[in-house]
Amino acid sequence: MKNSLLFLYIILFSCINHVYSQGQATANFTGSATIIQPIGITTTSNLNFASLDTRTGGDVILTPDNTRISSGGVELKDILNLSAATFEITGEQDFAFSISLSKNEYELTNGSHNMIIKNFTSSLAENNRLSTGKRVLRVGATLNVNPGQAPGLYNSMGEMAVTVNYN
Repeated sequence: MKNSLLFLYIILFSCINHVYSQGQATANFTGSATIIQPIGITTTSNLNFASLDTRTGGDVILTPDNTRISSGGVELKDILNLSAATFEITGEQDFAFSISLSKNEYELTNGSHNMIIKNFTSSLAENNRLSTGKRVLRVGATLNVNPGQAPGLYNSMGEMAVTVNYN
């Protein structure tokens, strides 16, 4: 009888263990991560409206493709140093990025004299792709020239910024 009872316990525990073991399954997995190249931007040339004759004043628009347009009485002169601001953007190939230009106005000064630079424009649209891992960006702006502006070299007192971010 003891043997029968022992046999019954062995059978019973074998069945219960077998029933529970059919109720679960296990799979294994691994993890990974890819670190992308950070987006970067480098200035390759600064914004330069070149030589102007103020006459009765007005605006000078410097487009991203280095074209100057004058309105009012400003006369465009020598283009020796004419340059839209130019940048090289680098990053992960085929990643999308966006550009943010300043919406502020800045002063170009020469001693106590100043002119306002504003309305920045870009050679690229807001959303772009780094198809080869590099892109060139050109930035133009509008310069407000006062009537009878004092002669001399005018420079920005602070830096003007362009920001790029991955989308």
